[in-house]
Amino acid sequence: MNLSSLQPAKGSIKKDGKRLGRGQGSGKGGTSTKGHKGAQSRSGYSSKRGFEGGQMPLQRRLPKFGFTNINRIEYKGINLDALQLLVDKKKISVIDDAVLISNGLISKSDKVKILGRGELKGKVDVKAHAFSASAKAAIEAKGGSATTL
Repeated sequence: MNLSSLQPAKGSIKKDGKRLGRGQGSGKGGTSTKGHKGAQSRSGYSSKRGFEGGQMPLQRRLPKFGFTNINRIEYKGINLDALQLLVDKKKISVIDDAVLISNGLISKSDKVKILGRGELKGKVDVKAHAFSASAKAAIEAKGGSATTL
């Protein structure tokens, strides 16, 4: 390979023979295929997102629905099998939000809820913002403690 043999990728360059607006003799002079007047014929035109030529746009034709509950608390769910993986890999007996953050399971602002999928093999002390009933029962059945923050 040398510099004289370099070529653009196939299909990346489009051979467009139209030279718009170069006089009447070209056949594409005058309005340069843009029609007469109107926003799209002007230089610097860019349409707004969702603009439908003055017709009522779709996002305004459809009705609003639903609401956002301002009192809702969003939890990041972490299952028992994920905790067991953590215990196996890092040999940890106490799991709290600092451990979960350092291992990339949650971010700093997340609230944690421990869920009951999977199974623990040994005693683990878990500190979280919330627990499902099955998760709490499974942790306490193995002799661990489930502490709510």
